[in-house]
Amino acid sequence: MADYWIAPSILSADFARLGEEVDSVLAAGADLLHFDVMDNHYVPNLTIGPLVCEALRNHGVSAPIDVHLMITPVDRIVPDFAMAGATYITFHPEASVHVDRTLDLIHDCGCKAGLVFNPATPLDHLHYVMDKVEMILLMSVNPGFGGQRFISYVLDKVREVRAMIDASGRDIRLQVDGGVKIENVGEIAQAGADTFVAGSAIFGAADYRATIAQMREQLARAG
Repeated sequence: MADYWIAPSILSADFARLGEEVDSVLAAGADLLHFDVMDNHYVPNLTIGPLVCEALRNHGVSAPIDVHLMITPVDRIVPDFAMAGATYITFHPEASVHVDRTLDLIHDCGCKAGLVFNPATPLDHLHYVMDKVEMILLMSVNPGFGGQRFISYVLDKVREVRAMIDASGRDIRLQVDGGVKIENVGEIAQAGADTFVAGSAIFGAADYRATIAQMREQLARAG
């Protein structure tokens, strides 16, 4: 069975109780934390910066932190998130002037790197930098806001990227973000994803542990 990871997005957490929320979701079985970083420029929303990441590390969070940068320019903020305790830093290729250089910068700062593709963004960049990514994130909604509906044609992109990863022989996580919930996580896994970002589906539930357990049941059936 695949090594599946569940990544709650703190965008949907109660920020007045963020430390407690993060402790609860990790205790409930989450594998890593997903940070949705938006700048009201690349996407029409404004969220969080490195200080929140640093605060959670100082709070005692030791789980991997997966920082998804929906900002432009990208390079300026990478070292700050690395110093704040990020594990993965992913970004959108169209938000970087030099994709190859940004991937190198993330690695030079001691983090794992990845590229993010919006639903209608072509995958062309991957043909050149598969050797420089540890994660590929496919957005299954258009970025900017939580709680959107899953865009079904992204499943075809998941299958395409899974084939590319398998052909490369490299250890690269394939993550899907947007509209992921108990009802569709198994289908997304069958298409080839192994890492699942869920915001409102988890933080909007009354019982985090039960919700994550139900997701794992669906993933187990997916094989």
